[in-house]
Amino acid sequence: MIYLDNAATTKTAKEVVDAMIPYFTEFYGNPSSVYSFATKSRQGITDAREVIAKHLSVASSDIYFTGSGTEANNWAIKATCDAMVQKGKHIISTKIEHHAILHTLEYMEKKGFEVTYLNVDEYGLISLEELKSAIKEDTILISIMFANNEIGTIQPIKEIGEIAKQHGILFHTDAVQAFGQIPIDVNECHIDMLSASAHKLNGPKGIGFLYIKKGVKIRSFIHGGSQERARRAGTENVPSIVGFSVACERAFRLMEEKTKKELELRDYLIKRILEEVPYAKLNGHPIKRLPNNVNISFEFVEGESVLIMLDMKGICASSGSACTSGSLDPSHVLLAIGLPHEKAHGSLRLSVCEENTMEEMEEVVQSVKAIIQRLREMSPLYEDFIKKNSK
Repeated sequence: MIYLDNAATTKTAKEVVDAMIPYFTEFYGNPSSVYSFATKSRQGITDAREVIAKHLSVASSDIYFTGSGTEANNWAIKATCDAMVQKGKHIISTKIEHHAILHTLEYMEKKGFEVTYLNVDEYGLISLEELKSAIKEDTILISIMFANNEIGTIQPIKEIGEIAKQHGILFHTDAVQAFGQIPIDVNECHIDMLSASAHKLNGPKGIGFLYIKKGVKIRSFIHGGSQERARRAGTENVPSIVGFSVACERAFRLMEEKTKKELELRDYLIKRILEEVPYAKLNGHPIKRLPNNVNISFEFVEGESVLIMLDMKGICASSGSACTSGSLDPSHVLLAIGLPHEKAHGSLRLSVCEENTMEEMEEVVQSVKAIIQRLREMSPLYEDFIKKNSK
């Protein structure tokens, strides 16, 4: 098997699993209990929070563990709206956010909030001038993703944060794809809230966190016990919290080496496919993109057919977000960057990791070439196109 869907999820690293196991079998006490046996569980959470905070250059008290990046996104938006409703009801986001953001915003619109969805250019970048123009007196939140999960484009987060700060508006970023992949300094970028998830950086599934800057007064999200300093109730998932911290430490320790390897693989795939497969187009910014992301659209083919045929060759890939797999609609991200429906339907996302090899990339290139050619041979649209252009 050649696994090229690391934007969907990653393999849990062995050192992460090894660190988690004792908290299932030996140190399984409830961290909220008062007896000494629970001390190890409680200390595991404390240590994990400090590790993650260190890599964001923030205080450990600003890190709140959640069940996922989706939960963190929901918390940031819903709790902000709840706390700031007297100040205003206007939110600014973009048309290319993950559905964890978009569907939450749709929910808030039903509650009477107004949302401005910024356009993006052909590369998936927002316009800072459009952002400034969208700000109103009652704007309470700007929520813009750090890097796009489908096309890999990295937004000008520092500039966005500066604009938000100048206008006294809270700034939240969904950094699920970016955290652990690229350096992030929340202070330099004036980020008030940041969402992340462990399973995108070789950690376990079912654990995320929300960074909430000290002084940001948003409400509790899950009510019940006093866990997470009474802002997110529920017995802590100690093994996964510990696993997240080890995955975080590993990701930042290996980031430079990992990025170099991923860039080499990514750029090789892009160059070979664009040179050797006609009527193919790279989606996303050619430079301002995540180091592991390749997203290419092929004319005259259906992306789903490409994925099925790749799977038959033992190659795991996707056509976009794993959260929308099974949908017959084309990617909202690709439509937002200006691709027509027929081209958006023919997209392929390949997301590499440092364990992939150049030999695997060669096999993928050859497989993609053969599959696209085969599908186009069966396409009446392609046949008509060739006939028309050969006259």
